[in-house]
Amino acid sequence: MSIFGKIKDAIFGRKAEAAPAAQDKPAIGGATAAAAPAPQPQPQAISEVDVEAILIDLESRSGQKLNWRTSIVDLMKLLGMESSLAERRELAQELGYAGALDGSAEMNIWLHGRVMRELQANGGKVPASMLD
Repeated sequence: MSIFGKIKDAIFGRKAEAAPAAQDKPAIGGATAAAAPAPQPQPQAISEVDVEAILIDLESRSGQKLNWRTSIVDLMKLLGMESSLAERRELAQELGYAGALDGSAEMNIWLHGRVMRELQANGGKVPASMLD
């Protein structure tokens, strides 16, 4: 799986985890709902994924103070991913970065902005302040 795919899944998958589990309820005739075919979950529009809210929640649970709003390294750490230069180089190549793959501030700033734009393009709700 691509590095961006892992980022997207780590964020967008949080929405699915937030859905409450169905409880077994008695059905007509004394059988339980577990015996009846389970209803298929209704697909939800991806545009409902509030990226900022999910990341705020993750940070509050982590007990760490990370600068994920502007730092690709801190964003990857918050998502439980490796944030090494090798990983960031691979991400930069995936996303089409044309500059030097040296871990410079320029590369990292570009990566963060591009990741946020890609999240938005894939249906995430991202504040304009994180798209610059």
